[in-house]
Amino acid sequence: MDRAATISEVAALAGVSPGTASKALNGRGALRPETRRRVQEAAEQLGFVANAAARSLQAGRTYTVGMITTDSIGRFSIPLLIGAEDALGAGQVSVFLCDARDDPIREQYYLRTLLGRQVDGIIVTGRRTQARPPIGRSLPVPVVYAFISSADPADCSVVPDEADGARRAVEHLLAVGRRRIAHVTGPEHHHSATVRAAAAMGALSAAGLEPAAPVLFGEWSEGWGRQAAGILLSTAAEVDAVFCGSDQIARGLAEALQEAGRRVPADVALVGFDNWDVMVDGCRPALTSIDMDLEGIGRTAAELVLAAINGEPAHGRRALPGRLVPRASTAVHPA
Repeated sequence: MDRAATISEVAALAGVSPGTASKALNGRGALRPETRRRVQEAAEQLGFVANAAARSLQAGRTYTVGMITTDSIGRFSIPLLIGAEDALGAGQVSVFLCDARDDPIREQYYLRTLLGRQVDGIIVTGRRTQARPPIGRSLPVPVVYAFISSADPADCSVVPDEADGARRAVEHLLAVGRRRIAHVTGPEHHHSATVRAAAAMGALSAAGLEPAAPVLFGEWSEGWGRQAAGILLSTAAEVDAVFCGSDQIARGLAEALQEAGRRVPADVALVGFDNWDVMVDGCRPALTSIDMDLEGIGRTAAELVLAAINGEPAHGRRALPGRLVPRASTAVHPA
């Protein structure tokens, strides 16, 4: 009996991603009519059974994927899960979410449990982007790391391009006319803080500028943002913009600046990082921020898992660009 065509083969022939092909064949997503038609024609040409990606999976599968996270509060894992389910749901694949709570013993327990349930693949995620040791060696199912990355370059990892996001933040502040830009961020030992700070300083240097003050490393908290505002105000630095390493820091900094009589954005423009709705909407004024597209990372990771299940594994680290979401904290006001 001839091997059935896979969703990845349909996608390749149509020139789209496997996730887009699945949506086109299942009537989901806001796709252009010509894209949907091109996918359907490719499916007909290959003799693909048009019932989502799951029917193209290898025989004997359980149509389940496990997701193991260390992000107990769900700040990052929930958007990732939504993105993954968007891609996997198109293939009628269910997701088991397991919270390891930063406990290696619990993590290995869930790994054994998922393998015992014969899941088809595993997505590993967490609340930090730095590389972590592989969750296991020579596992019987494909594993993709999302948001975090594996320290083994042979593993498949999908991460946000944090350096690109930091550059976008600084370039936006330059575009709205700011030149005395400071940077306030999280702990100096934290991977995200150092990556974002280095990229921000690089963007300023590329524009021929020095930072308005030395980089202030601290905590990922509103309290640190308020404290950092006091530090900046106590120096002789004439700051007209601050790029903050997180939205929490930016919200605290905005409050402290305005309590000290500095107007945002008229006197000091602010950009945050994460585009966390609770923070950006709660900030006054509403906060311009960098969105890492967590759902997109989840979708991509799930598509890579599906491809690996279909015998097309990927390897290495993929960094996906985010986007800047402009709001009132960087609005340009007439002089």
